[in-house]
Amino acid sequence: MRRVGVLPLRALPLRAWIALGVAGFWLLCAFAAPLLSPFDPLRSGSPLLLPLARDGMGMHLLGTDMLGRDILSRLIWGARPVLLWSVLATVCAYAVGIGGGMAAGYASGAADRLFSFLATVMQSFPLLILYLLIVMRLGASGFNIIVAVTFSTAPAIFRIVRALVAVERGKDYVLAAVMQGERPWRILLFDLLPNVAGPLLVDACLRLGYTAITIGLLGFLGLGLPPPTPDWGSMINEGRGMAIVFPHLILFPCLAISSLMLSLSVLADALGHRGDSTPLRRTNA
Repeated sequence: MRRVGVLPLRALPLRAWIALGVAGFWLLCAFAAPLLSPFDPLRSGSPLLLPLARDGMGMHLLGTDMLGRDILSRLIWGARPVLLWSVLATVCAYAVGIGGGMAAGYASGAADRLFSFLATVMQSFPLLILYLLIVMRLGASGFNIIVAVTFSTAPAIFRIVRALVAVERGKDYVLAAVMQGERPWRILLFDLLPNVAGPLLVDACLRLGYTAITIGLLGFLGLGLPPPTPDWGSMINEGRGMAIVFPHLILFPCLAISSLMLSLSVLADALGHRGDSTPLRRTNA
């Protein structure tokens, strides 16, 4: 008898809606950058204009950088690679972590010991150094960022999924599915996965924010997306030399990264409390 987890429909708290709005704003910028951007992010004009200044191109609400490029336009376009590669990298890491964790947690035995050993070996490397080695070895590109994030975060996801599945596999609804002759892959996909999705959703929000910060850090170190792609981390790196005199060069990209990370953290916290306060209900299907 298959059982499917049904999440409660209770309204989210106000802070979660605010966080969702902030994350949605940056998502809108990523999808509609050509429509929202007031200028071409690569076009040069008058350098080092302060916010609300004008030049021959028009008004620059957030000023311009050292090459005269509009900061607001570069922030809007910079949301696209950050969110795109953060989401793709997080999805790939979860695909690997969930696949290995569910197999190890359900099968146990030799498969569990093998996967756990591999996860321990991968987690023994310092995270930042691992990122740098992979990106420096393979070069700076979106695909290589996905490889780095998957290789470094999948072991932690594996351990979470393995522990959740190991707890769930002994419950009545799983035993009933086994007695009915359900195949293991159907039990994993249709019985176990829906009932461990709640904690994974909370963890995914946090990891998405951490991945966005990592992409910004790689851009700051010059190991992010190749130029001339607008990138929040590279904007901070380019403006840090003049930040004392022109703080707006690094202030706005720092606020962009912080607001995205904070919104995802608040949303994860709200989802976690929501899941704690209302237990998962299972219904017969």
